[in-house]
Amino acid sequence: MKKAYLLTGGPGVGKTTIIKQALCNLEGKAGGFYTEEIRIGGARQGFRIVTLEGEGAILAHIDISSPYRVSKYGVDIEGLERVGVSALKQATRGCALVVIDEIGKMELFSPSFREAVIEAIDSGKRVLGTIMLSSHPWANQVKRHPNVAVIPLTRENREQVLKQLEEWLRSKAEGGE
Repeated sequence: MKKAYLLTGGPGVGKTTIIKQALCNLEGKAGGFYTEEIRIGGARQGFRIVTLEGEGAILAHIDISSPYRVSKYGVDIEGLERVGVSALKQATRGCALVVIDEIGKMELFSPSFREAVIEAIDSGKRVLGTIMLSSHPWANQVKRHPNVAVIPLTRENREQVLKQLEEWLRSKAEGGE
């Protein structure tokens, strides 16, 4: 059984939602982060990183001036590293499960983030995360890593994938691999 399960799929299929649902019944300590949209009046303004402990930082925003850009969003590498990378390193050291939502274009601007992802995957700990659907040289290497199972998520297979993740997480709690 693989040590890292990474969901992939198009925008809005529910990757983060599935991860949050799978964590609801988790036995054991989890750490890491997830991302959420920043919306004002229904319009997306950016993205925020939120650790499982509740600490947050802006990852990207339309009002951020940065040399690192994805579409209309300036990426805050310092916030990603201060909150997101720190959470990944702490989780890799002290938790049974490391959550990485997500491994995407914005996050990949940070060499520290890429290093923390590989450390988590190579640590022997369980890793549950999301990874960009589109091709990217570094992300493609992660997808091919021997410890990684990439799970395509669609609106149609959401319930099946949630059950699969819950079984995978439960198998660890029961001592299985």
